[in-house]
Amino acid sequence: MQILGIESSCDETAAAVVNQGRTILSSVVSSQIEVHRPYGGVVPELASRKHIEAIIPVVRQALGAAKMELQGLDGIAVTQGPGLVGSLLVGFSFAKAVAYALGIPWVGVNHLDGHINSVFLEPDPPAFPFVALLVSGGHTAVYHVRGHTRMELMGQTLDDAAGEAYDKVSKMLGLGYPGGSIIDRLAKKGSPDRITFPRSFLDKRQFDFSFSGIKTAVMRYIHTHQSQYQEQIPDILAGFQEAVVEVLTYKILRAAVEKRSDRIAVVGGVAANSRLREKVRQEAGRKGISVHIPSVSLCGDNAAMIAAAGYHLLKNGNRSDMNDDVYSKINIDA
Repeated sequence: MQILGIESSCDETAAAVVNQGRTILSSVVSSQIEVHRPYGGVVPELASRKHIEAIIPVVRQALGAAKMELQGLDGIAVTQGPGLVGSLLVGFSFAKAVAYALGIPWVGVNHLDGHINSVFLEPDPPAFPFVALLVSGGHTAVYHVRGHTRMELMGQTLDDAAGEAYDKVSKMLGLGYPGGSIIDRLAKKGSPDRITFPRSFLDKRQFDFSFSGIKTAVMRYIHTHQSQYQEQIPDILAGFQEAVVEVLTYKILRAAVEKRSDRIAVVGGVAANSRLREKVRQEAGRKGISVHIPSVSLCGDNAAMIAAAGYHLLKNGNRSDMNDDVYSKINIDA
């Protein structure tokens, strides 16, 4: 089965062709970073307009790179949610129309299922069951993954997602958007031990997260060190990042112990963070736990992961209906 994947949940318009849920034949991502950078974050109305402009060229490019025509597709998988409703509607409506015109099956995919399936696009995916940390700008959660579309939610953020905290701290310091890549780069020039910030573990026996406190701690430090903080920015960022990474690493490894799993995955946009990748591998290695993290290109929003998840839905007989609609929020608890 050769599946066309379409992703438009936030500010990337993406299309990909994936064979058998494993082999990427093409993957195209059109980013809107430059559009939203002046505002310090994604502006939903602008995002929707840009998706409308990009969707057809991006799909054509993906088909061309895969050396395919629309008529050669066996099905279409498209992000149904969660995400920005206006953005989701562009990709979802496009997929619905193309599937109807071609008379082929199509299915709406949970964006979070897509991220977790991104590890199966790599050469050495984990065997089921395993524990996954999904960490991005909009979501931070731990799942016990029992199948490609069967996941038990173990815990999630009670306020800001980790990636959201990165963006807000970057904005506080006037460093720009998106904050994740900027902080990752600049934190390497600082020391995580010079300025320490609180670790919000909440209940160490549970798997929920909270990142609003560390964001507030950074803001207070800036306000109480007005005359000198500019010179300390690399150390502030290194301290902030270490606090976030320590909590994320502790929770995913604690979840692995809880589920007696010797396999973990880290997925989502923040999984591209070099310190998180390093820390998780270090700590997991000490416990004999194997770590599966997608390539950086598959950590952010992309359509290959949507096609991968959609393949398994379609294979199992799932189909979307022409009356189906997108959704902005959902919890996976299967």
